[in-house]
Amino acid sequence: MSVAVVFDSAGTLLNTYRVAKDIANKKLLPGIETTTLTFSSPDRVLIVLPVHSKDLMAAGGDRLLSEYLIAKNVSFGVSCTRKIITAEDIGDVLYTDEHARVSDLQECIRNVWSICKAESVLTLNSGAIINMADRSVEFTITAGGWPFDGAKDVVTSLHRMGVPMFIASGDRVTKLEKMADHLGIPRDRVYGVATPTVKAQIVNDLRQEYDTVLMVGDGINDLAAMRTADIAILTIQQPGDRPEELYRVANHVVNNVSDVVGIVQALLQVRNH
Repeated sequence: MSVAVVFDSAGTLLNTYRVAKDIANKKLLPGIETTTLTFSSPDRVLIVLPVHSKDLMAAGGDRLLSEYLIAKNVSFGVSCTRKIITAEDIGDVLYTDEHARVSDLQECIRNVWSICKAESVLTLNSGAIINMADRSVEFTITAGGWPFDGAKDVVTSLHRMGVPMFIASGDRVTKLEKMADHLGIPRDRVYGVATPTVKAQIVNDLRQEYDTVLMVGDGINDLAAMRTADIAILTIQQPGDRPEELYRVANHVVNNVSDVVGIVQALLQVRNH
């Protein structure tokens, strides 16, 4: 019997700290769950920006973020949204916004760095939450992630069992590949900037290739993929409140990502007898 395991990254394989800046109220929101914040309004879209933190920190803080992105030819990826919205419509708002400034994103990066700088392996992702109804950048965001203790051992154990691992995440591909290299997951099994719908499609595609596909996630943006999978595992290692729907759809709720190994072992033993 063939088995494959799909992992979300932030909050699942990676211990993640996030911060958002409320642009209108000029307020920093440390430790916020950005996907939950996005899903709380149907008009919000969470995007990731392929910008290097060092380059952004060197830019003039008073400059409009939209002007900076245009000048540097920075594209974006859609990480999370409740509605089907075209990239063109999102770009129309992002690149014409007159509210968010470079300093708003710089403030997020500084906050995350102050919390995560001691970690030896760290990924930083920056982006924004756009409100399509207000046609503005509502929040700037930055997230820092580093592997949970035991995450690398999970990858090693599953590979020794002949079980392939995949990553499907809303984070940037380049950052995910860096972390996948550290964990030992081949880059061709890494899917970045994956919306909830895309995550579910990845799982569905893998179900055509493998007998049993497990989805391991921790947030509302993993719900569709967990519903699509043969077995859904909710990990609550990352502190925070989670919608009740996640608990209802989960076949297993685990406190540590390392618990996934035992679930897969038991599955293989049952199916091979």
